[in-house]
Amino acid sequence: VQLQASGGGLVQAGGSLRLSCGASGFTVLDSTIGWFRQGPGKEREGVSFLRNRDSSAVYANSVKGRFTISRDNAKNMVYLQMNSLQPEDTAIYFCAATKRRKIISALWDISSFDYWGQGTEVTVSS
Repeated sequence: VQLQASGGGLVQAGGSLRLSCGASGFTVLDSTIGWFRQGPGKEREGVSFLRNRDSSAVYANSVKGRFTISRDNAKNMVYLQMNSLQPEDTAIYFCAATKRRKIISALWDISSFDYWGQGTEVTVSS
């Protein structure tokens, strides 16, 4: 099982980036999958998730309305479209997955996820 995250970079405030997470060894449709981030000097926090076989997305309040998570089942990929980026969005972004179905409240706990990508760095300049 592997997750490969990409798409990070340097962007000015107000700009956009799209992160990608490719999965191998399991299908994204059958997994609970999403994104965490860890900013400088901060703990890792949940950003957005899709539960297995559920088309509804879950977002942290800090990104709601600006970020959109999506899944391409044919390509076995998950994406995070990030718009209106702000300096406080600066972080290393990790995709994470589990084959287990999780209740929404558990999604924010890093221990709920069994598989992790290597992280992709996002820097937003003011």
